[in-house]
Amino acid sequence: MSTSNNKQPLVLGIESSCDETGVGIVRGTTLLTNTVSSSMDEHVRFGGVIPEIASRAHLDAFVPTLQESLHEAGVTLDEIDAIAVTSGPGLAGALMVGVCAAKALAVATGKPLYAINHLVAHVGVGLLDRNPDGGAAAGGAAGLGGGRLPENLGALLVSGGHTEILRIRSITDDVELLGSTIDDAAGEAYDKVARILGLGYPGGPAIDKLARQGNPKSIRFPRGLSQPKYMGTAEEPGPHRYDWSFSGLKTAVARCVEQFEARGEEVPVADIAAAFQEAVVDVISSKAVLACKENGITDVLLGGGVAANSRLRELTGQRCTSAGIRLHVPPLDLCTDNGAMVAALGAQLIMAGIGPSGVEFAPDSSMPVTTVSMQAVSV
Repeated sequence: MSTSNNKQPLVLGIESSCDETGVGIVRGTTLLTNTVSSSMDEHVRFGGVIPEIASRAHLDAFVPTLQESLHEAGVTLDEIDAIAVTSGPGLAGALMVGVCAAKALAVATGKPLYAINHLVAHVGVGLLDRNPDGGAAAGGAAGLGGGRLPENLGALLVSGGHTEILRIRSITDDVELLGSTIDDAAGEAYDKVARILGLGYPGGPAIDKLARQGNPKSIRFPRGLSQPKYMGTAEEPGPHRYDWSFSGLKTAVARCVEQFEARGEEVPVADIAAAFQEAVVDVISSKAVLACKENGITDVLLGGGVAANSRLRELTGQRCTSAGIRLHVPPLDLCTDNGAMVAALGAQLIMAGIGPSGVEFAPDSSMPVTTVSMQAVSV
């Protein structure tokens, strides 16, 4: 067993919250490797992630992914200082596979184990710099990098399972949820609308590509929870001032398609895709920027799989610039679910002197974002 290094700990991170099996290794804030095995192709014919299939895929992929990650980083398990694993939120069965694997490694090697929050890990990844021998930094103009978070930091997380705006006072122990979706996540809405339009799964990339050929102003789709009764004012905020809702938008798209078909007209798929996408990114970016302005947030990190959406990055960037807010977007391979982000947050916890979780914890599929890491259970 190696000697613990709190200054630049060598941490192995394990991610299995959905359909990506991720193993990443970092040294402090330097990314050594980020290895991901996705089971997405196995879910395509179902039009969405099937939890049982995802769990079995994690079982099959974990050992090869771990071996590849160690090989790419040029380290052995004995050299690792600590292990970090996603303990929630996510799919219960998928989380269980990663957590059990991490516990087995921790027991076999005697390494300390950190059970961490998947959502906060998306923020932690912004701190990483690439291996000096492995390419460009993750930080710099786009990401945060440099190993230190700005004082007034927010995070906009947009994915298939989550759409949230956070305030990060301390990435290790003080994360506040400002707003979230009350029904579908943005990525989930993309998948459902893509199914309605016959575009297949995953819906995000298909709609983003097709939307470039359409007219986003051809149809005005609703922006959920943007009415005055939900928004209120800065002095008297409404019940959903910083929240989102996408289920009504999905229904509006379905009704629109039905109306074209009922009239015997060709469905303008590209226009509908463009108008739908504009409705999503318009309300996401406007509410996120509003939350930042009203909460003194001057830097915001955009993360999650939907951060790959070109229009979301473009419009959010424009609105942040107009509001004097600096937008940070990590490289796309670090925006989607991965083990490097888990290792990154684990390293932050170690460097902050926070103790490990032990092996008595259980995964929590609905783990609140305010719980950054699970504390050791007294027995």
